[in-house]
Amino acid sequence: MSVAVAAPHPAAIEAARAVVADGGNAFDAALAAAGALAVVYPHQCSVGGDLVAMVRPAGSAVRAVLSIGAAARDARVESMPLRGPQTVTVPGAVAGWAAVQSLGARLPLGALLAPAIGFAAGGVEKSKGLRTAISQGLDVIRADPGLAAVLLGPTFVQPALAETLAGIARDWRSFYAGPLNRRLVAGLRSLGSALSEADFAAHAAEVGAPLSRTVGDVVWHAAPPPVQGATFLAVVGSRSLVADSRRAQAARNALLGDPRGGPVSIDGLLLRTREAFDPQPEPPRPTGDTVAVTAADDEGNAVTIIQSVFESFGAGLLEPSTGVVLHNRGTSFSLDPAHPAHFAGGLRPPHTLCPTIALTPDGVVALGCQGGRAQPWILAQLAPDVLTADAAELVSRPRWIVRGDDLIVEPGLPPLDPAGLTVTTTAGPHDDAGHVQLARLRSGTLDAGSDPRADGLAAVLTI
Repeated sequence: MSVAVAAPHPAAIEAARAVVADGGNAFDAALAAAGALAVVYPHQCSVGGDLVAMVRPAGSAVRAVLSIGAAARDARVESMPLRGPQTVTVPGAVAGWAAVQSLGARLPLGALLAPAIGFAAGGVEKSKGLRTAISQGLDVIRADPGLAAVLLGPTFVQPALAETLAGIARDWRSFYAGPLNRRLVAGLRSLGSALSEADFAAHAAEVGAPLSRTVGDVVWHAAPPPVQGATFLAVVGSRSLVADSRRAQAARNALLGDPRGGPVSIDGLLLRTREAFDPQPEPPRPTGDTVAVTAADDEGNAVTIIQSVFESFGAGLLEPSTGVVLHNRGTSFSLDPAHPAHFAGGLRPPHTLCPTIALTPDGVVALGCQGGRAQPWILAQLAPDVLTADAAELVSRPRWIVRGDDLIVEPGLPPLDPAGLTVTTTAGPHDDAGHVQLARLRSGTLDAGSDPRADGLAAVLTI
């Protein structure tokens, strides 16, 4: 068995290597990497965040896994802050890991979390990306005793998180019901959250058919609402990518929401209609927010996992008894009751996460990135060459993003039609252009690429 894997931190590749050596496939490698990242990259993902994945078991159809937590059923808000206990929705990552594992992994979830438990208990060196996030987020970290205790000392050891992960390894359901859950919920409520044990017990990962679009010989698959997968499919293959990305941005801001709360126009999100939208304010731009892990193996299995705490260090809260950093996905809700993303207890916020899988006549591509709301156009820029270009070179190329009314451009790009946007050129490669991770199987050959804008690695692992 050989597995190509890419992730934004070397510890994730180390974890993947360990489980592949024990007989794991692409599913196992991706999950071990994702668990490791929840330990070593707390500014971008956590056990207390959400997960969206695209998976393709060898010889089977692509499936979408949405493990997106809902707002507390008893929550009532008049305004939504950027951080704090009001912004915490039920964390979906753990149920998402279990769902992905059930769809094609060879090893039990406990074995896949063993490397992460070791990193939490034994400690790891703070990466460049984490050190930068700590420096930029000092006020947030100092305001929370849990974060300060873990992040501001000379070492980076997380014994409470190691214990939590060990409990999840024994029975992942304990995160949603039982003593571990009761401890977490008690801590959350002491911090001011309205989440209850019943809110956690009601959570389940959603596994279903993805959205898809064919461009040439490639069939692209992405996750349905409340994820912005339709926004990626609206622009992939576009010949006027900046202009279409701006249109897709407007459609997403106006139309994306939780189908559980009312109709969501897939045709509108896919730009199949010519609706005119009232100008929607661009929501607050998160920093940090997300990690992507991609893996493919020589049997044809492929996985893209994206997990997130949204803002850097999420809600700015680490629950001390469990070591769990909580996300602030609730800040993405709209307080307009007529908007598809309207806030209500039990509903899920709209999501920026945008994992993709492409099927080709001779293989499969797993692709994903960090990049907030810009993920669709980041990935669409790579799509035309995703079958032919060298993987490392492709993820290193200069890129642009649409952000609000601005076009942010890295140096080295050919001239672009700005489509009426204000152009700003960065001094060099920039985090806002995303951290792309790519794993491929083409004509029987595996390869992978990890974006140099992050701390990561790509490798082809062989038993």
